[in-house]
Amino acid sequence: MPKFTTYDGTELSYRIHGEGEPLLCLAGGPMRDAGYLGDLGGLAAHRALVLLDARGTGASAQPADPATYRCDRQVGDVEALRAHLGLDRIDLLGHSAAGNLAILYAAAYPERIRSLVLVTSASRALGVDTTDEEWDEAVEIFADRPWYPEARAALATIGPATPLPRVLEIVAPFAYGRWDEAAQEHAAAAAGQMREEAVHAYHGEGAYDPETTRRALAALTAPVLILAGEYDAGPTPAKAAEAAACFPSAELVVLPGAGHFPWVDDADAFLRPVAAFLDPEVRTVTVDGVRLAYRVRGSQDAPPVVLVHGRGENSATWTRVAAELAADHRVYAVDLRGHGLSDRPGRYGFDVFRDELGGLLKALGLTGATVVAHSMGAGAACLLAQREPGLIGRLVLEEPPGFSPLDPPRPPAERPEGPLDFDWEIVPATDAQLNAPDPAWRAELPAITAPTLVLAGGPSSHLPQDHLARLAARIPGARLATIDAGHLVHTDRPEEFLAALRDFGL
Repeated sequence: MPKFTTYDGTELSYRIHGEGEPLLCLAGGPMRDAGYLGDLGGLAAHRALVLLDARGTGASAQPADPATYRCDRQVGDVEALRAHLGLDRIDLLGHSAAGNLAILYAAAYPERIRSLVLVTSASRALGVDTTDEEWDEAVEIFADRPWYPEARAALATIGPATPLPRVLEIVAPFAYGRWDEAAQEHAAAAAGQMREEAVHAYHGEGAYDPETTRRALAALTAPVLILAGEYDAGPTPAKAAEAAACFPSAELVVLPGAGHFPWVDDADAFLRPVAAFLDPEVRTVTVDGVRLAYRVRGSQDAPPVVLVHGRGENSATWTRVAAELAADHRVYAVDLRGHGLSDRPGRYGFDVFRDELGGLLKALGLTGATVVAHSMGAGAACLLAQREPGLIGRLVLEEPPGFSPLDPPRPPAERPEGPLDFDWEIVPATDAQLNAPDPAWRAELPAITAPTLVLAGGPSSHLPQDHLARLAARIPGARLATIDAGHLVHTDRPEEFLAALRDFGL
């Protein structure tokens, strides 16, 4: 493991998981071996995680002065690691008690922070703390769990003389959204990963001056993401909201069903908002309570184009097309709900995606934008153009559903094995609508007023091409063009696809 020497001569160790831009990660506990962070639910696939073993933990050496275990005395360790890595500015993540350290570092070195992520973070450094009474009340959220009565009774046995390993064992069930095998395995390692002397010193007297810290944070211009677990007793989502209010620019995301270790409870749900926040090309907007990720390219003053992907895809499917269009357009490529880095709320359908796309256009001030949409996304855009004719300026429908009943109907689909990049529930929901679409979806096609181009993929597409021809014929003034590429015209024949867009006036 790589090592470096910090400000007082103590040799500290760190490990790196993944590749790409570094993300410095501070482990909680307090004073727990950073190994418990693992790859943070797959975040290592997006960033190089630099996991620092705090002084006296993991492979890092014990300091000569035990007083330096105190949280504020470790700010210099973070700065020494930054300098060791040769980074001018850092993306910094702090979990649990280490959120205090991340906050103190940001207050001391605001110019060194590029972005700050606080995960179920304690905020004593801000004067936002959870009392024992508040924690006891908060854990009642688990009262209907079968393990609760025994675990609750065990809490009453904790006293000043209770050994740290026993304390950790007793409180462990309350730290996870689900007390399942994965949570139990993760919790079992805690006692062997913490140095008791350091634990007691971390929050020692004099570690925090909340008023001074809050004043110093006024100079922090970097974006801040605060993640809270719905079932976390310390901090609760309400406490996390108090902490968020202490920053000039902070976004609070509450992870449904998650506890104090959200990447253990639901790795995907944890990963999506963090990966979106850390990606400089990705932005987010909330539409009807659903957090949507989208990518932006091109000049702010250029005419807007919104790209909408098909089922099972995400904004990345438009990478080539977006790069070309960005030369003279402001290009927005969205991840619809259930896809990519957007939320997975569990409610799907063409009408749902229609309303979501309309909400996105309104939220971003994109009334009159050109919308280029593929497959399922094209179906949603088509329905939106019917429902709100003035919202879309120009409309390009690539291989849209014809909204004629399928004969024969699609049989129930079987979920593939392994992880998916989208919520599988989208498939049965939209297949049911394709088999028996709302008749109004065809009847109201003449209500579309936007100039419309329908792009068909030809005989190699799995869609009935006569359905596309009938759809185009019912839209006033619509043009129908065929590029013999199959269903994925924009990815398999990008040059011809772009030429068709240019010919249409983009």
